[in-house]
Amino acid sequence: MSQSKSKPVALITGGAQGLGRAISGALLQQGWQVMIADLDGEAGTECLHLFDHLGPVAFEAVDVAQEAQVKALMQTTAERLGQVQLLVNCAGISNPFSGALEDLDLATWQRYIDVNLTGTFLCVKHAAPMLRATRGSIINLASTRALQSEPDTEAYSASKGGVVSLTHALAISLGPEVRVNAISPGWIEVGEWQKSSSRYQPFHSQEDHEQHPVGRIGKPDDVAGLVLWLASDLASFVTGQNFVLDGGMTRKMIYQAD
Repeated sequence: MSQSKSKPVALITGGAQGLGRAISGALLQQGWQVMIADLDGEAGTECLHLFDHLGPVAFEAVDVAQEAQVKALMQTTAERLGQVQLLVNCAGISNPFSGALEDLDLATWQRYIDVNLTGTFLCVKHAAPMLRATRGSIINLASTRALQSEPDTEAYSASKGGVVSLTHALAISLGPEVRVNAISPGWIEVGEWQKSSSRYQPFHSQEDHEQHPVGRIGKPDDVAGLVLWLASDLASFVTGQNFVLDGGMTRKMIYQAD
């Protein structure tokens, strides 16, 4: 892996699969150096082989809910690539269904909060000195489930709602040196962006697509494109915001048929 200190450095947690993988690849294509942090070592190693030709890329296996590991990640990133200018908090438990409320045990609830919400806080806490120095930015991945719900999603929804609130709090605390924004994706199909052993070819009906005013389910590239804009100087006046990226689905009024 070659290093280029002149290139900006991005740290992507949860960057080895799904949305994180798409974001990592998009940033590399735009000339960033990228540190991929992920709990899944198999997926991370695969990403190194997949992305190495695009530019300087590194991988560290990290549980973002463990403060000592997060602190070490920041030091390793600075040593290997340089001072972080962009932090994308994408790591999280992606399954929104934690079980019926009466059966939801405290350990399961706490793990969702620890990874999805506390992990975001810890990464920002320990990246903040670098981001202040580089006048960088932070992008937190929340969810439209912070705004609306299905049954049996209490832990996930609460954690993502916390990410939205944490985002605007951080924007006030870290401004003006650091901009902080959130993206709340809706239905984004990530089946083809998993590691090889978990990849699958998705099938969606026409009805699935038509639920979206834009006429289709979202793609990881849709999210990556918004990340690129938020990280750029074009968004220099944007902070403390939550961008709902759902093809208009949360704006569609639905009535039950008689």
